[in-house]
Amino acid sequence: MAVKPVRWGILSTAKIGLERVLPGMKKSAWCELRAIASRDAGKARAAADALGIPVAHGSYEALLADPEIEAVYNPLPNHLHVPMTLAAAAAGKHVLCEKPIALTAAEAEALRATQGRVLVMEAFMVRFHPQWQRARELLREGAVGRLRAIQMFFSYNNLDAANIRNRADVGGGGLYDIGCYPITAGRYFFEAEPSRAVALIDRDPGFGTDRLTSALVDFGDGRHLDFTVSTQCARFQRLQLVGDKGRIEVRIPVNAPQGAATTIDVDDCSSLDGAGVRPIAIAPSDQYELQGEAFSRAVRGEIALPYGVDDAILGMRVIDALFRSERSGRFEAV
Repeated sequence: MAVKPVRWGILSTAKIGLERVLPGMKKSAWCELRAIASRDAGKARAAADALGIPVAHGSYEALLADPEIEAVYNPLPNHLHVPMTLAAAAAGKHVLCEKPIALTAAEAEALRATQGRVLVMEAFMVRFHPQWQRARELLREGAVGRLRAIQMFFSYNNLDAANIRNRADVGGGGLYDIGCYPITAGRYFFEAEPSRAVALIDRDPGFGTDRLTSALVDFGDGRHLDFTVSTQCARFQRLQLVGDKGRIEVRIPVNAPQGAATTIDVDDCSSLDGAGVRPIAIAPSDQYELQGEAFSRAVRGEIALPYGVDDAILGMRVIDALFRSERSGRFEAV
């Protein structure tokens, strides 16, 4: 069957889009990058030229009014995710929206109005990477016995006051930016939803954003997710999936090299010196290509939408609970 690519429009010249998401999507026969928009027409034109995108719009409104555009990628600042996704949906465009999809679960609830009219998906590309998929297959096969604990550390060091991640007024901070990934990991690998969560949060005195957040999330039945994320620690990331008979380690769980092979480790835990570790090679892939392709295929009706608005709201409820816990100092219901 001949592939009919989806014609995409991109809202803004955000770095994540220009450097990672769009180069990945360009690889897929299912994705045609048709237009890009910026409030600065010059920036839009420069980005379009750099990526081989034929149309550059000098406003977001112009892109949404473009009849050629079928789907929109929304990598705008966090506080604009819901408003611009709703605007795109009102214009009849399907939306792949960057994470976190909203600032609160209540805000995300507004996206339910799009259901049945257009497709909306939160852009957690990690769920499309073969290393996450293979790790979940191994868990289902009993490679670690009963999965009991998930542990994740994810950090980078960013002290730039002008960087959007350090601006509290637009939804900056570690929990929104990267804490959403271990939350996604917990839900993805436990294949369940948590009941309660508690957080310890340290905020930058100048930025007001959370710069070091540690959390414990209870998935019930003796299953725990614990994680630490930081915007002011050395750059590092690891994911551990620990059962009663072994563990799986995902070495680079979020920023896997685009188009390169990766490795996950299965450890039977027979020795603390690593003698029981069995590396599993994961073939080269690009998680952004796979994400864009899956969404485009859903637009064309080739597959069901893998993750929709309901899924995104469930993830936001965990973030809400952790911020409530920061204030209360105790476990909060999810």
